[in-house]
Amino acid sequence: MVCLEYGLFGKWNESTIINIYTYMTLIESIIARAKSNRQRIVLPESLEERTLTAADMALADGIADIILIGNPGEIFALADKLGLKNISKATIIDPATSEKTAEYANLLYELRKNKGMTPEKAAQQVLDPLYFGCLIIKSGDADGQISGALSTTGETLRPALQIIKCAPGISCVSGAMLMITQTPEYGENGVLVVGDVAVTPMPDASQLAQIAVCTAQTAKSVAGFADPRVAMLSFSTKGSAKHEVVDKVVEATKLAKELAPELKVEGELQADAALVPSVGQKKAPGSEIAGHANVLVFPCLEVGNIAYKLVQRLGNADAIGPILQGIARPVNDLSRGCSVDDIYKMVAITACQAMDAK
Repeated sequence: MVCLEYGLFGKWNESTIINIYTYMTLIESIIARAKSNRQRIVLPESLEERTLTAADMALADGIADIILIGNPGEIFALADKLGLKNISKATIIDPATSEKTAEYANLLYELRKNKGMTPEKAAQQVLDPLYFGCLIIKSGDADGQISGALSTTGETLRPALQIIKCAPGISCVSGAMLMITQTPEYGENGVLVVGDVAVTPMPDASQLAQIAVCTAQTAKSVAGFADPRVAMLSFSTKGSAKHEVVDKVVEATKLAKELAPELKVEGELQADAALVPSVGQKKAPGSEIAGHANVLVFPCLEVGNIAYKLVQRLGNADAIGPILQGIARPVNDLSRGCSVDDIYKMVAITACQAMDAK
C-alpha cells in the first residue's frame, strides 16, 4: 500500500477527499495491472538505499521480477544493514563476473561500431550498470529499466537511445505526467495525461505529432484510459488566431491522424475549449474532443513544464511522473530527490508500459 502524508493534499475538504480517492484508485489500478502480468524490470543503481528498499517492496508485493546490477555480496550486505527481507528473490547480475558480459559487449560493439565504438571500448562500457541494463533489455532478457536516483537524466537516456533506440515510427523522446486534479468533471474523473513536460524543448510538427501518439499510448497503458481523447493545445481554437506556432499545431494534428488513424485527436484547441463542454461546443461545434479531452499535448516543453507545475501548485493537483515515452522498451528517469515510494510506483508504471511495448 502506498503511504500518503497529510501534507501532500493540504486541508481535508470535500475536494481533497475526492483527490485522495482518485489518487489511490489510479495507483492501485496501476499496481494491479503490474501484478497481473509481471515484467522483468532492471534497477541498475542497486547500492542506492532508496532503490534497494523499493526493490524489496516490489518483490514482496509481486509487482515485478526485479533484476539488480552489481556485486551480490555488496547488495546483500546493504540489504542486511537496511533490514530488507526479500532481496534474495531478485536476480542479481554482476557485469564483472557474468557469463553474459562478453556477449553484451559484442552486441554493444555491433550497435555502435559505425559511431566509433571499438571492441576495447565496448568491453569497458559494458561494465557500466546503466549500459549493462539496457543491453539486457536489447537482448530480450528484461523488459524495462529505471534509474536516476543517482544518475542524471542524460546518463539515463544516453544508453537507452544508443542501445534500445526509439520505437518504430518515433524519432523523439518525450515525458508525460499523470495529473490528478480536484475537478472530477474534467478528464477521466479528474485525471489528465499531459505531455511533453520533460524532454524535447521545441518539437517540430512531426515530433509534436509523435508526442501526441505516445502520450495517448501512455494514457492507455499506464492510466488505464479505454478511450484517450487528445487535444492539441494552442492559444487559438480552430483558426481564431493566425500565427506560425498555431500552424505548427494544425500540421501536427494532421500528422498525428496519419501516424495513428484510430486515434481521437483534435487541434488546435485552447485549454478551456479542450476541457469545458460549454466552451468546447461554442468554440468548436461538432467536435467529439472539444470539451471532453483527457489527454493534453502542449505545443512546446516550455509551456508544458510551466502549465503542469502551475496546476500542481495552484490547483493542489497531484503529479505522477514524468513518464518517459517514445523508447522501444520503457526506460524511466527518477528525480535524484525521489522517495522510496516514488521508485516503487515507477516500477509498477514501467511494468505497465512494458506490457504494451512487446
